[in-house]
Amino acid sequence: MYMHIQFWGNEFKINVIVGCIGAFLIAVVSSMMGFGGGPFMVPLMAVVLGLPMYVVVGSSLLAIFFNTLMSTTRHYGFGNFDLDLFLVMFPAALLAGWIAPKIAKRVSPLVVKRVAVVGLSLLGLSLLGVF
Repeated sequence: MYMHIQFWGNEFKINVIVGCIGAFLIAVVSSMMGFGGGPFMVPLMAVVLGLPMYVVVGSSLLAIFFNTLMSTTRHYGFGNFDLDLFLVMFPAALLAGWIAPKIAKRVSPLVVKRVAVVGLSLLGLSLLGVF
């Protein structure tokens, strides 16, 4: 089953079943291992589903926003909330969410993918305890 999406004047065809199964498997594995699934959702959307990186970056940031909003609310309720850090990080996150898709749209998709590969490789090495 395919879904057709129009975004910024471009049309994309996405296999919904593959996307749902991939996202489910990533959610299960990441929850069992204790890390977020975002670094694995990006390759799923870009490589498997064939979405352009400017769509993937924006979608990823939107998902992170809602997750962070809920986590921040819970931490505030528990009294574990650093207002100074929040006042620095929140505007920076909003700015990054506005700028990142624009940069991804202007830069070659190959460059964006290479930067993502380097970041994911560093994350993987960190999770393995290499550094």
